[in-house]
Amino acid sequence: MSTTAPDDGRLLAGIQAVARAHLDYEGVLAPDTDLTAALALDSVRLLTLVMELENHFDINIEEGDEVGIETVGDLMDVLRDRLS
Repeated sequence: MSTTAPDDGRLLAGIQAVARAHLDYEGVLAPDTDLTAALALDSVRLLTLVMELENHFDINIEEGDEVGIETVGDLMDVLRDRLS
């Protein structure tokens, strides 16, 4: 059985692209990057991030998926689950 789960590089590149295009983030994101601190997330910026990630990856992030997300790696785990 084959899997269509994306590799970490694709996930990280997608998060980076969304952060640059929609949150004006110019730094480099890594799996251990603290999302709130790096992206200066408030409620509006978080909503923008979620909506644009949904558009980028063509997925639906469900209410409650954000629980426990602190780092880019945590976000990658949620995206991986939604894409598989």
